[in-house]
Amino acid sequence: MTLGIYIARRFFWTVARVFLIFFGILMLIDMIEQLRRFSGAGIGLSQAMGLSLMNVPETLYRVLPLIVIIGSIAMFLGLARSSELVVVRAAGQSGLRFLLTPLVVAVALGLVTVAVFNPIVAATSKQYDVARARLSQGGGSVLSVSDTGLWLRQGGGDGQIVIRAARSNPDGTELFGVTFLRFDATGLPSARIEAKTATLKAGAWVLDGAKQWDLTTTNPEQTASRTTEISLPSDLTAESIRDSFGTPSAIAFWDLPAYIAGLERAGFSARAYRLWFQMELAQPLLMAAMVLVAAGFTMRHTRFGGTGQMVLYAMLTGFAIFFLRNFAQALGDTGQIPISIAAWSPPVAAVLMALGLLLHLEDG
Repeated sequence: MTLGIYIARRFFWTVARVFLIFFGILMLIDMIEQLRRFSGAGIGLSQAMGLSLMNVPETLYRVLPLIVIIGSIAMFLGLARSSELVVVRAAGQSGLRFLLTPLVVAVALGLVTVAVFNPIVAATSKQYDVARARLSQGGGSVLSVSDTGLWLRQGGGDGQIVIRAARSNPDGTELFGVTFLRFDATGLPSARIEAKTATLKAGAWVLDGAKQWDLTTTNPEQTASRTTEISLPSDLTAESIRDSFGTPSAIAFWDLPAYIAGLERAGFSARAYRLWFQMELAQPLLMAAMVLVAAGFTMRHTRFGGTGQMVLYAMLTGFAIFFLRNFAQALGDTGQIPISIAAWSPPVAAVLMALGLLLHLEDG
C-alpha cells in the first residue's frame, strides 16, 4: 500500500507538471495570436489574456493524451535512473503488477477529465466563441436548438428577424412549421409571418402557404393577409447556419444526450455529436493506453543503454495513436466507418499493442 501511494503520488504530480508547462506555453502562443487577430479591434494585453484563458482549455483538452504519455515517460525514466525499478523488482513485484497503480490513476484522471474538466472546457469555449464573434462580427451565433424547435436570427437594415421552426432539413436551408417575427430598429415587434415551409434560395427565404400579421395596427388579425408565396431577403447562407453549430467540444458531456436528441428532433444530423460522446466515454481507456505505451518502451534500467532511442519510439507511438484517433474521428464524422469503431478502436488497439510489448519484455 505504501509503495502504491508513493507511485500514484509521483505519477500524478509528474503529469501535473507537464500539464502546467503545456498550459504556460500555449498561453503565450495564444496571447500573441489573439493580439494579432484582433489588432483592428484595439484589444490590450489584459483582453488578450482573457481570450486566451477561454481558448486554451480546449486545446489542452485535446492534447491531454499526449500530456499523459509525456508525464508517464518522465516518471518511468526517473524511476529507472534512481534504480527504484530495480528495488521494486527485487522486492518481488513484477512489472505488470507495478503498473497497476499508474493505470488506476490514469483511468481516474480520465474519468475526472470527462466529468469535470469537459464541462469547464465547454463553458470557456462557448464564451470564447461569443467574445470572438462580438469582436469580429459584432454579433453572436445565428442558430439555437431547444425543446421548442429550431431558432434562427438574421439581421437587416431596418431591424432583426427571429425565426422559429418545428424542424428542418439536415443543412437548415428548408424549414417546416415556421414563424418569422420581425422587429423594428427600436426593438419592437412589427410583423409576424407563419408559413408551412420556408426555403433559403439565392439570399432570400421563399415562404409557402404564408399568413402575415401587421403588429403595428390595433387589430392585427383583422388586417392579416394570406398569400401563396412570399420572398423575404436574408443574409443567412447554408454555410453560416452550419458554422453556427460550433464544435461538439463546446457542449458539456452531461448535456450531450439532450442536445443530440434536440438536433435529431429538429431534423439535423447529430452524427458528429454522437461520435464525440462515444470518444469521451473512451477517454479513460485512452489514458490507460498511453501509460502502457510509455511503460513498454521506457520501463527498463538505464544501464541497458539506448534510453534516448526508446523515448523517441515511445513519443512516436504516442503521436501515432493520437493521429489514428483523429483520423478515425474524421472517418466516423463522414460516415465511412461506424461510430463505435471510430471511437473505441484506437484506444483498444493501443492497449492490446502495449500489453503485447510488455508481456514480451517481462516474460520473454
